[in-house]
Amino acid sequence: MLSREDFIFTIGYDGPVAVVDGQAKKLYSSLSTRELAEKGLFRAACSSAIWSKDPKELETVAEIYNKTTGSSATEASLQKLFGVFPVEVNRAIVL
Repeated sequence: MLSREDFIFTIGYDGPVAVVDGQAKKLYSSLSTRELAEKGLFRAACSSAIWSKDPKELETVAEIYNKTTGSSATEASLQKLFGVFPVEVNRAIVL
C-alpha cells in the first residue's frame, strides 16, 4: 500500500507503479484533509479522505467543495469527478 502522501499526490499510473507529483507532495503533504480542501486542493483532499477510510472526512470535503463552488456534489460524485479510487499499488515514482 502506498503511503498517505504518495496516494494523495498520485497523478497517474504506469502499470503497477504510481506516478507522484513531487512538488505538490513537498509543499502540501503535512496538511490535513480539511486543510487541503480549505486551500482548494479538492482532488488531494478527496484522496486523503479516501486513504483515511473515514466517511466523515469525505463528507467534510464535499461540504467545503459545495460551499466553495456552489454545487451540490455528493461524496460518491466527488470520487468520480476527481477520478480517485483506492488502488493496490506498492511502488511509487516521484517526479
